[in-house]
Amino acid sequence: MAESPGLYHKTFLLLLAAVSIAFFWILLPFYGAVFWGAVLAIIFAPLQRRLTAGLRGRNNVAALLTLLLVLVLVILPLTIITASLINQGVSLYDSIRSGQLNFGVYFQRAVDALPPYVRTLLAKVDLTSIADLQEKLSASALQASQFVATRALSIGQNTAQFVISFGIMLYLLFFLLRDGPRLSRKIRTAVPLSDLYKQHLIQKFTTVVRATVKGNVAVALVQGTLGGGIFAVLGIQGALLWGVIMAFLSLLPAVGAGLIWAPVAVYFLLTGSTVTGLVLIGFGVLVIGMVDNVLRPILVGKDTQMPDYVVLISTLGGMALFGLNGFVIGPLIAALFIACWDLNAHGIDENGDIGSNGPAA
Repeated sequence: MAESPGLYHKTFLLLLAAVSIAFFWILLPFYGAVFWGAVLAIIFAPLQRRLTAGLRGRNNVAALLTLLLVLVLVILPLTIITASLINQGVSLYDSIRSGQLNFGVYFQRAVDALPPYVRTLLAKVDLTSIADLQEKLSASALQASQFVATRALSIGQNTAQFVISFGIMLYLLFFLLRDGPRLSRKIRTAVPLSDLYKQHLIQKFTTVVRATVKGNVAVALVQGTLGGGIFAVLGIQGALLWGVIMAFLSLLPAVGAGLIWAPVAVYFLLTGSTVTGLVLIGFGVLVIGMVDNVLRPILVGKDTQMPDYVVLISTLGGMALFGLNGFVIGPLIAALFIACWDLNAHGIDENGDIGSNGPAA
């Protein structure tokens, strides 16, 4: 019986797909650690290359120094912020549970300050039962603060899992930093595309990862710091907690931190603290909002070359599917989607630019 090369090739492709799926399935329990190890390796690869050149090719020493810098510049500040966040989250939860902090009362004060015609309008849309709304609002605030407190404390409660994931991330990061160029060459060799296509897609991949992480993290840090700072100046309880929440929300373009400071400013205006409310609105629009309008297009949009609405939708979708990791995964998938369709429609010229030649054969 004659051998069939085509059959053998198809069988090998099925085997290749099966073992690839099985490998990713094995990695799935620690996908967050693997993902962030790869992301940090991409971000700090230029530093690794400079250190390697300065150390005359000693990759191990350069990778170790880069890893130490990652610990000092990234991990240590996050640990300190998390510890402070735990304290404020637990404190806020205790204040709500004891009744010292009652969002229902704040809501009642805001409703009482509304003009009569607005209260009439609320009655027409079945919002007349203020007591029920107070109870629901207080319960929601209690659940939210409890969620923050328990999630923050879950790191301590799941110490073994956290330590293992953290160790895997650092271990993988070291080898990705050390062997990154060699692994990159192997991947480029294995992918069945033309060299120009591979170069373009890999460049897009690394550019989007760096721009999304560095840009969004920079915007989040600045907006969270500014938001928490103005809350502290105005004497709002839990300023650090609200600042961290604003930093996380600022990962969403356009809406971001305004979801926190805007309702607080409206409450101040409705309850007679007009100056405080106007100060918060002015600071939120002119300072916090300006950071988003100025920094994000420079740090994120310019490099990713994606419209703001695509960044917003892909970020929301990514975070809905993958949690916090989605603020990188979502825009990354969107950028690769656009890049692949551009290549399919216009092809690429010999300079590596999108041309009008159609897809490569």
